[in-house]
Amino acid sequence: MLFVSGQVPVDPKTEKIIYGSLEEQTRLTLENIKAILEAGGGSSLDNVLKVTVFLANMDDFSAMSEVYKEYFKGDMPARTCIQAGRLLFDIKIEIEAIAYIPNRNAD
Repeated sequence: MLFVSGQVPVDPKTEKIIYGSLEEQTRLTLENIKAILEAGGGSSLDNVLKVTVFLANMDDFSAMSEVYKEYFKGDMPARTCIQAGRLLFDIKIEIEAIAYIPNRNAD
């Protein structure tokens, strides 16, 4: 199993928070999760079992969900979405994920 703690819209090249639209922040956050999964034992977004999304404003749920669907196809992982009172650095979104690491030696 791989537990990815809350990820935020940080540009991995500059290590700076990106304060763009909710869609931009969601894409960057999911890209960061994707990179962590791939680096952490060869997992991927296809192996995500559970996602928790923290939104600064629940009115952004639909916009977040549209971007989310770009990254998770078919049987989507279980998802919980919570409106947080205030997210770190006044960002719009934070996402955590739980994924499994496929056993590559099981043949």
